[in-house]
Amino acid sequence: MLAMNYRGPYRVRAERKAPPQIKHPGDVILRVTRSCICGSDLHLYHGLVPDTRVGMTFGHEFIGEIVEVGSSVKKLKVGDNILVPFNIACGMCSFCKQDLYSNCHESNPEATASGGFFGYAHVAGGYDGGQAEYVRVPYADVSPTIIPPDIHPEDAVLLTDAYPTGYFAAEMGGIKPGDTVVVFGAGPVGMIAAKCAWLFGAGRVIVIDHVEYRLEFVKDFAQCEAYNFRSMRDPVQFLKQQTGWYGADVCIDAVGCDASGSALQTITGKKLMLQAGAATALHWAINSVKKGGIVSIVGVYGPTDNLVPIGNVVNKGITIRANQTPVKRLLPRLIQHIRDGNIEPKKIITHRVPLEEVSDAYHIFSAKLDNCIKTILIPPSAN
Repeated sequence: MLAMNYRGPYRVRAERKAPPQIKHPGDVILRVTRSCICGSDLHLYHGLVPDTRVGMTFGHEFIGEIVEVGSSVKKLKVGDNILVPFNIACGMCSFCKQDLYSNCHESNPEATASGGFFGYAHVAGGYDGGQAEYVRVPYADVSPTIIPPDIHPEDAVLLTDAYPTGYFAAEMGGIKPGDTVVVFGAGPVGMIAAKCAWLFGAGRVIVIDHVEYRLEFVKDFAQCEAYNFRSMRDPVQFLKQQTGWYGADVCIDAVGCDASGSALQTITGKKLMLQAGAATALHWAINSVKKGGIVSIVGVYGPTDNLVPIGNVVNKGITIRANQTPVKRLLPRLIQHIRDGNIEPKKIITHRVPLEEVSDAYHIFSAKLDNCIKTILIPPSAN
């Protein structure tokens, strides 16, 4: 089969590799019809995530048609079109029973800090991802969901991560009616977080980024304010001024370890790798939120230390909420929001690229060329 193949930082290509096989009775094999490149994939692409091994296939956002089922699979059959949440959950451990599907204790033998994720280095279990013609999906009776006939396939593929993560960021913010919400990062997740903030009753939504075409896009998509931090002397001071010197009620870090904006953070976190990525957006979130406010973190950071102003967290009485998104728990609500016309996730898709051109697709997305917001990869077997 054809699959994306990681060859090292900034080096990916489409290559032939052996198709996946059933390894456990609970597995299914999926013929991928659509997959996405995620901002989190860029952390791998840029070499910022430990134990990202040469030969891996990335991709944790994908949908497809089942072509083979394991002997113990009961809820799915050959021919079903399903969406597959990015987190791999066993459904039986104590965390899954609490609906903490992203913290599954059984799906990732490599770590106790996170569950298993598709296509995301060996710190997340070492599972190959869906930027390929075929993919093995374990625990198939747990999280994979048959795509409802009234849900467009391009909305369905965004239900695997980007849309749930943006919604989850807003949910963790504990937004109350009239709250001022600041979202750091105008990537796909940040855009959706800004859009979803209104669903929780926000009175004002502000997005901070430095890429002008993304700022223009999010203003239209999420009907929010959007500002370029490059035009500010100090983003924290700007946001304090915007909020009567109190600070925002809720700040969302939708950037993570690849953030720009601080020379110190960039040098120590991205160049020298003395910390787990550049925590610039997290600094700004902590320092911009009001006393007693909430900081919601969905941006990805590595498993080692970061330079974070913890003293400000304590002295301001800030609540920090963070996790990988438990997609399975949110799916019924998110599908209903699409049906009700509250959000149309596929509007953020700007590029549809053949899997054969995956190298160019990563370059365009990473370098922010051609006004790229969100990229879908189309395998040759899906045409």
